[in-house]
Amino acid sequence: MFRLDADKTVEFCDGMRRRDFLHAGSLSLLGLGMSDFMQMQANGAIKDTSKDINVIMLMLVGGPSQLDTFDMKPEAPIEIRGPHKPIRTNVPGMEISEIFPRMARHADKYALVRSCYHKAAAVHAMGHQLFQTGRLSLGGMEHPHIGSVLGYLEGSSGDVPPHVLLPKIIGPTGGNFKPGQSGGYLGKRHDPFVLNADPSKAGFRVPDMLPPDYLSALRVDRRRDWRALVDKTVSKFETSQDARLLDSTFHQAYTLMTSEKARDAFEIHREEDVTRDRYGRNRFGQSCLLARRLVENGVRFVTVNMFETVFDEITWDIHGSPPFSPISGYRDLVGPMFDNAFTSLIEDLSDRGMLDNTMILALGEFGRTPKINPAGGRDHWPQAWSIVAAGGGVQGGQVIGSTDKIGGEPTDRPISPAEIVATIYHQLGIDLETELPSANGRPLPVVDRGVEPVHELLS
Repeated sequence: MFRLDADKTVEFCDGMRRRDFLHAGSLSLLGLGMSDFMQMQANGAIKDTSKDINVIMLMLVGGPSQLDTFDMKPEAPIEIRGPHKPIRTNVPGMEISEIFPRMARHADKYALVRSCYHKAAAVHAMGHQLFQTGRLSLGGMEHPHIGSVLGYLEGSSGDVPPHVLLPKIIGPTGGNFKPGQSGGYLGKRHDPFVLNADPSKAGFRVPDMLPPDYLSALRVDRRRDWRALVDKTVSKFETSQDARLLDSTFHQAYTLMTSEKARDAFEIHREEDVTRDRYGRNRFGQSCLLARRLVENGVRFVTVNMFETVFDEITWDIHGSPPFSPISGYRDLVGPMFDNAFTSLIEDLSDRGMLDNTMILALGEFGRTPKINPAGGRDHWPQAWSIVAAGGGVQGGQVIGSTDKIGGEPTDRPISPAEIVATIYHQLGIDLETELPSANGRPLPVVDRGVEPVHELLS
């Protein structure tokens, strides 16, 4: 993945090593150009009526409890309903948890889906894969992220990449499964641009969209001179497939690093203090603010991971026993963090006239057990959970699906992650029959055949 690491300084003396150049160049693997897009369109991969919709995908790493967030069961026994109370929203009959007071004032702008489920193992990364690719990576085939598919089909918009991931990729969450956040079988060229830095830090910058620290003593233009030297001296490498890929992406990386538009998109310090405070002065809040800036500057797809892992901090993963938080962690930390960031994102996009063409999805990888465990927490439960969707053609002020009296199983309109992925593709204007060149040489449609969008979610 193409990363800029603002947290690491690499020593550099008086010369640039070949492997450093190759590393810097090969990391810059972004999307296709306009000519590729036109060819894809001519071949029918993209409809001429493609919608100008952007997507901000908020990954609520850990798996939020449906019973403590958006599918409250106040009539259930205490060991089921838990400690949180439902509150009214500005939509009659639509209630959410008291841990989201700001969200309650904007329910007319978002929809709740209370009947999500999947049949895979209750493992974090499986849920991550399903919601970001529509499939599980089995048999060694890693499927591409939705944003990577978008970049493959449509390329980048000017100087900015088609898909940006903030602030870091999801790290280990138990097990050896990948979270589905790469270009997969489409190749590293279509990996997202990964920030790999914390925008809430006082000294944050995306190292000015300049080369890494070990090149800071050199002018950017000199980097091309180094490349010319490598071209002359490493002929064997230059005839390889990797070198041809490097050639095709070097100019894109150079443009990104020197583009005023790209730099402006990442300059979160230009925001007023009151705006930054509204989002929350934490990693997730500032990442959501940065996501808004990126979309404003032409990035089509932004993934925001609320947490990097589930082991080192309080997350949605409320098992109760250390190192995990009990349910009270929702009220004290995680709930307010999400409430402030999500609500501010909706408010800002609405005020700027951007909500209609920007779809926001807040997704966890599974739900939690209906019954509270002896440690005061809830465990993994992929049989039922809730997600939130807003903007980009989503009909707000509605609830889709329902669960039984303990929030354990869908009783109406069960919805799989693949159907949510199909809905995203549909709103992006990508034909669900579009085929991609898979790793085994057999063309694969962007979602499995027969999977349909959740049409009632859309206006």
